[in-house]
Amino acid sequence: MSTDAHQPQGWPAAYDRIVLDEAPSTMTEALARAPSLSRPAWIMAHRQTAGRGRRGRAWADPPGNFAATLVLREDDPRRAALRSFVAALALYDTVAVLGARPEGLGLKWPNDVLLNGGKLAGILLESLPGGALAIGVGVNLRHAPEPERLEQGSLRPVALLHETGAAVPPEAFLDHLASAFDMREGQLATFGFAPIRTAWLDRAARIGQPLTARIGPREVRGTFETVDEAGNLILRTPRGREAVAAADVYFPEGV
Repeated sequence: MSTDAHQPQGWPAAYDRIVLDEAPSTMTEALARAPSLSRPAWIMAHRQTAGRGRRGRAWADPPGNFAATLVLREDDPRRAALRSFVAALALYDTVAVLGARPEGLGLKWPNDVLLNGGKLAGILLESLPGGALAIGVGVNLRHAPEPERLEQGSLRPVALLHETGAAVPPEAFLDHLASAFDMREGQLATFGFAPIRTAWLDRAARIGQPLTARIGPREVRGTFETVDEAGNLILRTPRGREAVAAADVYFPEGV
């Protein structure tokens, strides 16, 4: 393990940087370390033995992929939810700098980054005791999970190396991501959610197209119209406009 006393050049000064050789998951490390952290901290692991995604699903993490969690102080649940958009934009910015063409990139509500139509990265937000927020980030830098391991209806997984030829070490990705997040977080702090929302919508996948939002056993089918000022997905359905605060989103096959 290393907690860097001298951060790499360009590392945002307000954040600590913790790099682990191995951890059950960086989200688990965030929960354990949050009470002792005096300021925001990125926690990265070169290997996770029990990585997880949304709703407790397993997250495959082969060697060379990226897994990290940012721990912030945030006790306002409404503002905490907006960090998903900040993190998504920071990921988009990072991947674009490191080798992906912007026309191949897209953002999928609420928390995925797409590359060439496949899922490249995911974001997981969890509130921690004591008013902390954990933002988990997983990126397929070198390897994509086997499609048969995925939930039915999920987008095909892709890896940055296979799609672009860019071989990016996880720690180099962390350094770029931390800087990009700091910039987008500064926008949120200074100007509020409006410019973040606009930038996210400019990069959103499938606006104006049909999709399905699954909320537990319930499904809402409609046309993706926008994201509102609270970060809710707005669908145009036969019953009128419907706001969705949290859901798993699926695209129709062949669209």
